[in-house]
Amino acid sequence: MADLFRFPNPVNEVSARLVAGGVVALCAATLVLDLPVLLLPLAYGFVARVLTGPTLSPLGQLVTRVVTPRLPVPAKDVPGPPKRFAQGIGAMLSVAAVVAHFGFGATGLAYVLVGMILVAATLEAVFAFCLGCTIFAGLMRAGLIPRSACQACDDIWTGQRATA
Repeated sequence: MADLFRFPNPVNEVSARLVAGGVVALCAATLVLDLPVLLLPLAYGFVARVLTGPTLSPLGQLVTRVVTPRLPVPAKDVPGPPKRFAQGIGAMLSVAAVVAHFGFGATGLAYVLVGMILVAATLEAVFAFCLGCTIFAGLMRAGLIPRSACQACDDIWTGQRATA
């Protein structure tokens, strides 16, 4: 059971970008088609990924077991803790969107939150720029996240390896 709640470290950036692409598609469908019911699988996916990586995420399973292995590109390992942090931000925003829409009828607010996820996921999918990872690094630099949380993380300002 303990292995179920294990987030991978390192993470294959190719898979992370493909999952982000799936999130982009789900967010875009939610907004363009005005289908707030899609907030539910969006939130579930983020919560599942933050808790277990791809293990309980249908999108994560599709990407890691079917799509990525068939691509003619090499894996690119990146540290897991910043990616988990980024998934946590997505989980907070998507769960807040569910609560806004289904709990308070504030669909406009829910869609603003989905728009924020859409921007961050697009940056990851298209440009390999992980906004959550950048925030994680900034919090490490500020001392709010201990360097021991991710010893393998590169300091984004100096390119130096973080030390414990």
